[in-house]
Amino acid sequence: MSGPVAVLESAGSSGALLVLSIVVPVAAALVAFVAGGRRTAWIALAALPVGLAVAVAIAAKVPQTGGALVYLLGGWAPPLGVALRADGLSAVMLVVTACVVAAIGVYARADFRVAAGAAEERAPFTFWILLLGVWGGLNTVFLAGDLFTLYVALEILTFAAVPLVCLDGRAETLQAALRYLLFALLGSVLYLAGTTLLYGAYGTLDVVLLSRLVTAEPAVLVAGSLMTVGLLAKTALVPLHLWLPPAHAGAPPAGSALLSALVVKGSFFIVVRLWFDVMPGLQSVAATQMLSALGATAILLGSVVALRQERLKLLIAYSTLAQIGYLFLMFALAYDAGAASMLKGDALAGGMLQAMSHAAAKAAMFMAAGSIYTALGHDRIAALAGAGRRVPGAVAAFALGGLALVGLPPSGAYLAKELLLRSAADTGQWWWAVVIQAGGAFTCAYLLLVLARVLGPVNRTATADETTDETATKRGRVGWSQQAAALALAACSLALGLVDWSAWLPVPPGTRLSSSLVDTIAAAVWPVLAGGVLAVLLGRWTPPPRGRLQQAAAALGPLRRAGVALGAGFCRADAFLRQWPVAGLSLLALAIVFGAALSARY
Repeated sequence: MSGPVAVLESAGSSGALLVLSIVVPVAAALVAFVAGGRRTAWIALAALPVGLAVAVAIAAKVPQTGGALVYLLGGWAPPLGVALRADGLSAVMLVVTACVVAAIGVYARADFRVAAGAAEERAPFTFWILLLGVWGGLNTVFLAGDLFTLYVALEILTFAAVPLVCLDGRAETLQAALRYLLFALLGSVLYLAGTTLLYGAYGTLDVVLLSRLVTAEPAVLVAGSLMTVGLLAKTALVPLHLWLPPAHAGAPPAGSALLSALVVKGSFFIVVRLWFDVMPGLQSVAATQMLSALGATAILLGSVVALRQERLKLLIAYSTLAQIGYLFLMFALAYDAGAASMLKGDALAGGMLQAMSHAAAKAAMFMAAGSIYTALGHDRIAALAGAGRRVPGAVAAFALGGLALVGLPPSGAYLAKELLLRSAADTGQWWWAVVIQAGGAFTCAYLLLVLARVLGPVNRTATADETTDETATKRGRVGWSQQAAALALAACSLALGLVDWSAWLPVPPGTRLSSSLVDTIAAAVWPVLAGGVLAVLLGRWTPPPRGRLQQAAAALGPLRRAGVALGAGFCRADAFLRQWPVAGLSLLALAIVFGAALSARY
C-alpha cells in the first residue's frame, strides 16, 4: 500500500476509543463549567472512572493490532486529514495518566469541597475544570499523530496548568505562575518555528509521513534544534528550570502533584516522538550525549539543592528537577552509532518506565506532603517530628514513593534502572551507568533526611514555634481517603516492576523483575548506605547538643564543612541559573549548540 493510506497501521471500530479518551475529559469540563457550584466536583469525579476504563480498553486493544490503533478525523487520511494514533507508548501513558488523575481527584475532594448551602467558591470551581483540562490536554498529546496537533495539545496543557500554581491568589504564587507562563510561551515559539520550517520543507506535519521524508537538510536540522530546545524549556530541564521550583512548591498539594507527576511528561513525550519517530536517523553522537549530559547535570544540581532545603514541598520540587534529568539519560543510550539512528529498545523502554514510575511516586509524595502540612500546620523539615503519629498513612506513602524513586525492588524504577544499565553495558557507555547509580544514592539521601526527622523523637526546644497559636490554628484534620489515595499511587509505583511490559514497550517477552535474593539485597542496601553518607555530608541538619551524634559530627568536621560549602555553592549556582537574563541566554545558547551538534555528522 502506498501514499497517504499507508499510514493506517490498524484502525477498525476500536479507533473510536481514541476519540472517546479525549471527549470524556473535555465534555466533562464543559458540562462542569455550565453546571457550576458543588456539581462541578461531582461531574469531574464521575468522569474519572469512565476515562480510566477507556484508557484500559485502549491499552488492551493495542497489542491485538500488532501496530497501532488509528482514527482518521473526518475520514480524511494524512496529509489532507488528521490522524489519532495509539501505539504501546501512548497506551501505557494513557493508563498511568488516568490512574494518577483519579487518585488526585479523590485526594482533592476534601481540599476543594463546597459546603452544603454555601455560595460557589472560585478555587474549587477552577480546580476541577483545570484538572479535566490537563487530563484532556495530556490525552491529546499522547494520541496526536501530527506535529501541529501536538502543538495545540501542548498549549492546552500549558494554559490549564499555569492557573493551578496561583489558585490561592497570593502574590508569590501569582509571580510564580506568570514566570511559568512566560517561559513556557518562549518554548512554544521555538517549537512552532520548527514546525513551520518542517511544513515548508515537506508540506506535511504527520509524524509517520515525516519519518519517511526527512533528510539532513539545513532547514530540518534547524527545526529539530528549535523544537527540542523549546520542549526542554517546557519540561524544565536544567538550565531551563527557572519556573519549576516556585511553581511546584507554591501550588496547592493536588496541583503540585498534577504538575510534577504529569504536566512535565507532556513535553517530554513529544521530545521522545520527535527524536525516535520523526527524525530518528538525523541525530548524532554529539547531540545525544549533550542531551543526556544535561540530564546528568539536572540529577546532580537538583539532588544537592534538594538536600539543602528547609521546607518539604521545595525539597520535593527539586527532587522533581533531578528526576526529570533521569528521564533524559536514555537518549545517549538509545543511539546506535553504527546504524546512525535512534533505536527503540531497552533504553527507550527504561526511560518510559522511569517516567511512569516517577508519575505515580511523585504524585504520592506531593499529596503526602500536603497531608503532613495540614496535620502539623507547616512543612518545615526540621520540625516534622510527630507527623508519623498524626498522619501515618501519609508518611508511609511518602516513604514508599521515595523508595520507588530510589529504584529498590520491586519498583518500576528498579526495572527501568536495569534496562538502562543493560543498554549502557551493551553500548560500552560506562559513564552513564555511574550516573544512573549515583542518581539512586542521591534520591535515597534526601529521603533519609526527611524520614529521620519524621520518625525521630519530638524535640520541644527545637520546635517551640510549632506550638504557637498561629501554627495551631493552621492545623487541620486529614481524612483517610486522602492518605489512602497517596498510598495507592505509591504502591502502584512499587509494583510496576512486576509487570511484563513487552506487549507495549520495546523489550523481549518476559522482561520483568527477576533478580536473585542476593541481588535484591545488594540493590536495597548500597543506595541506603551511600545515601546516608551523602545526607550526612551535604544535608541540612544540626546534631543534638550532646551525645554520640555530636561526637560523630565533630569527627566529621572537615568533611562536613566541605560538604556544606559545596551545597551552598550549588544553591548559588541554582539561583544564578534561575535569573531571567541567564535563562534567556541559556535558551538561545542551547538552540545554537544543538543545531551545531545535529550538523556535526553531515
